[in-house]
Amino acid sequence: MTQIKFANTQDEYLKCWNAISALRPNLTKENYLALIDNMKNQTYQLVFIEDENGDVPAVVGFRYMTMLYCGNIIYIDDLSTISEARGKGYASQLLDFIIDLAQTQKLDGIHLDSGHQRYDAHRLYLNKKLKITAHHFSLNINS
Repeated sequence: MTQIKFANTQDEYLKCWNAISALRPNLTKENYLALIDNMKNQTYQLVFIEDENGDVPAVVGFRYMTMLYCGNIIYIDDLSTISEARGKGYASQLLDFIIDLAQTQKLDGIHLDSGHQRYDAHRLYLNKKLKITAHHFSLNINS
């Protein structure tokens, strides 16, 4: 039996490390924890699935945002499943959790960006009725 939980403590954030690092291999545990501390001040929340063994196969990190073009939304920063747990429906469960959360809070929508090469993720998003509505552009300044 799996449970969906909010991470609230450093121990819970560390418990989510393997799932986060599967999506964000550029991070170290130290800068991950420092970034989490900073992002919590920007409404970032991390939700995880805990399996029957107490392991964390998947996580979703999100924040609340308000933008002129789309109103009040949940923006998903991170949705990740460890490689050995892919295809078991964990990401789908977490996405359903976020959809329910947005509906309960009467928000205007859910948004996320996804790397162009993440075909399996795109299939999931399209199956959940998300639409491809934009291209994302970025400029790295300090790299």
